[in-house]
Amino acid sequence: MRKICLIMVSLLTAFTVLAASNPEIILVCYPGGSVNVKDANEAMSSMLRVVERIGQWQQNSFNSLFSTKTEDCRKQMAEQKPKFAMISLGLYLELRSEYHLVPVVQPKIKGRTGERYRVMVRKDKYNSLDELKGKSLGGTVLAEPDFVGKIVFAGKYDPDTFFVLKTSNQAIRALRALEKGELDAVILNEQQFNGLASLHLETPVEAVFTSEEIPLIGVAANNTGTTAAERDRFGKALEGMCTDTEGKKLCELFGVEAFIAVDAAVFEPMVKLWGR
Repeated sequence: MRKICLIMVSLLTAFTVLAASNPEIILVCYPGGSVNVKDANEAMSSMLRVVERIGQWQQNSFNSLFSTKTEDCRKQMAEQKPKFAMISLGLYLELRSEYHLVPVVQPKIKGRTGERYRVMVRKDKYNSLDELKGKSLGGTVLAEPDFVGKIVFAGKYDPDTFFVLKTSNQAIRALRALEKGELDAVILNEQQFNGLASLHLETPVEAVFTSEEIPLIGVAANNTGTTAAERDRFGKALEGMCTDTEGKKLCELFGVEAFIAVDAAVFEPMVKLWGR
């Protein structure tokens, strides 16, 4: 009996070491940002430790792989084939069919699970988006021009042909260029727009375009690489994160109030726009 117990302990120990040394990769992709990859992975590591504890996984069952480059995200998705990914809506729409992606949770920010995008110009300089034809447009969002054209502009404007694009990895840098007259317009997401007041721009700016409400996406899963139980378990762990003592601090760091379960139907209007 003692020998059997020792064998069982040895097998369990071997399994534990194997699980810890081969963590499941969580791909994290947000194109266009200026986030330091090392800092981002450290923050994600802290988040994943909380997720593991809430979901009752062994510690270090997950590891993050972070990138702000669209091409790198595509490459890592192809190579890693992750079960779960935290990606931009543009990448989700582009890759959803190829990798059988389904949304698991959405972040709630300032009471909303959606956001609007705005094209900002110097006050009284232009009156409409049409007047910006052939003019320069800057912003971090332009790292995904297909997303801007198909979703933000709902297919009415092609950024590559309508504007002279000046992609930036810092919204503040683009806004300073707008202020100096080095750019004609800047496109901002909701978070960037909400931070405008803190910049104290000397030249007033205004929006000449505001998009429809666009849903935020938090985590997507490979529908064929995961079971419904796995998706439910991972989603429930994230849903409990912002009410957890340690997790709440991380949610505040990320500017997220909560993660909530999502119905894939929320994204159907976006899928239709993307497929036009």
